[in-house]
Amino acid sequence: MPMRLSGEAYDQMLSPMEAPFDPEDEFDQGFTVSPLMGEGYSRSLELREGLEIRIEDHRLWNGIQVEVPESKAWLNYHFHLSGQHQDRSTEVDNNQFALYGSGFSPSHLMIAPSNCDPLLEVHINMHPDFFRSFVGNRQGELPTELRSLVRPSDQLQYTRVGTISPTIQRLLWQILRCPYQGTIKRMFLEGKALEVSALVLEEETAIQKGQSAPLKIEGEERDRIHRAREILIQQLDHPPSIVELAQQVGLNSRALKEGFRQQFGKPAFAYLHEYRLEQARQLLESEEMKVSEVAQAIGFANRSHFAEAFRKKFGVNPKDYQMQRRKLFVS
Repeated sequence: MPMRLSGEAYDQMLSPMEAPFDPEDEFDQGFTVSPLMGEGYSRSLELREGLEIRIEDHRLWNGIQVEVPESKAWLNYHFHLSGQHQDRSTEVDNNQFALYGSGFSPSHLMIAPSNCDPLLEVHINMHPDFFRSFVGNRQGELPTELRSLVRPSDQLQYTRVGTISPTIQRLLWQILRCPYQGTIKRMFLEGKALEVSALVLEEETAIQKGQSAPLKIEGEERDRIHRAREILIQQLDHPPSIVELAQQVGLNSRALKEGFRQQFGKPAFAYLHEYRLEQARQLLESEEMKVSEVAQAIGFANRSHFAEAFRKKFGVNPKDYQMQRRKLFVS
């Protein structure tokens, strides 16, 4: 059975390595995975202010589910050379990557399934200001095709999943097998990180310009996508993954993801999140359930996470909302 941890508990499962990867670099930190969780390491390299690389190389005994708190996210290029993960808006498999823009990242559950391959991941994280310094003009304005990657902290971050090209794969292995230490290592890794980022942005620009045409969804496929929506709202407390949902309605994952966004204006799990909160509001108005019961009914295992999401959506805590409605009804 997968191990479920809060973000803080997950951090406590990582212990600083006795022998660092690079004794000459205090910003190159290695952590050993707790034997309770698996085996392997996590490595964090701060190359300069606003640019970081993180490497995850470990095998999990039984999979893991991590409760990730809401945050004001940096841009993140998240590459899977091996292993899978699922989160609020993406499902990434072997030899795939997820591109996350900056902006608001709601609290969510990150899942690495128990049957997945060993995890080998490379993350490249960029602060929006660092990103603008390379991509923007003198005034910091970004090209039209890349503006969705940098959003205000109160707007939901942009996400997309893609396939790792052979060229990017070669660069990632050069990062993993970097032969240098100290200053030369930092220069080498920064160059590789920027080169990888450039290739991802080249692909993103082509997609936004329409050079990679979106799928055309019509007829029977449209009916399957609407069926997928019905399955999601019927299983609020335990929704299937994107892959499972696609299999249930007879579509591939890409057709489901793009079709759902075309039909309903947002990704499937962003739609589900909004639907859950609207259902919660209606249940609270009925006054027949406690807040904890409402949270459980719509699929929030953690009451505090439910309260945060409800407050973000409606501007008030769920308990206060219920009391306000009760007073309004009485008066």
